[in-house]
Amino acid sequence: MIKLMLVDDHAIVRRGLRQVLGERPGLQVAAEAASGQEAIDLARTTPLDVVILDIGMPGRGGLDLLRDLKELKPSLSIVIFSMYPEEQYAIRCFKDGASAYVSKDSPPDELLRAVHAVAGGRRYITPSIGERMAGLVLDSNSRPIHELLSDRELHVLLRIGAGKRVTEIADELALSPKTVSTYRTRILQKLGMKNSAQLIKYVMQEGLG
Repeated sequence: MIKLMLVDDHAIVRRGLRQVLGERPGLQVAAEAASGQEAIDLARTTPLDVVILDIGMPGRGGLDLLRDLKELKPSLSIVIFSMYPEEQYAIRCFKDGASAYVSKDSPPDELLRAVHAVAGGRRYITPSIGERMAGLVLDSNSRPIHELLSDRELHVLLRIGAGKRVTEIADELALSPKTVSTYRTRILQKLGMKNSAQLIKYVMQEGLG
């Protein structure tokens, strides 16, 4: 029996995942978490094989939580289940210890294949991610400039690209507006841009939105 934990701040998403996964033979949803801290607490006390993790949660979620879970339980297999396209986060997630990256736009069967693969000790890499990883190995000079950003800076960039204000981003990421403004300044410097309008245009051109 593969024991799963679902980590997503949206109850309706967790309910849908439970319906898709919990009814399949050999799979058991052993825990659900709506926040990063709840996920850590449950991981400490619950026998688990696979975590299905949304990296778009507010507060200490996403890549920070991925690293925290792997540090807590190195043998834990983690499937990133995200609304963000693969090109935004997949490579970073694999570097930080994820075993699979599945888009929320994918059909349920793909998530099931990923769960069974990682529970068996393998990584689940879609063809598009495989092509991108191969491209990075063969031509390191072709990497887009947003890959120079830290994980947190990328989180902020994506939200700026979505047209969100500093105060909105601060609320979503559980940061102060001043801290978000500091991240925005760093992003502008690293990308060689002058204002948020240019950042929004870049996000659209790169297909990050």
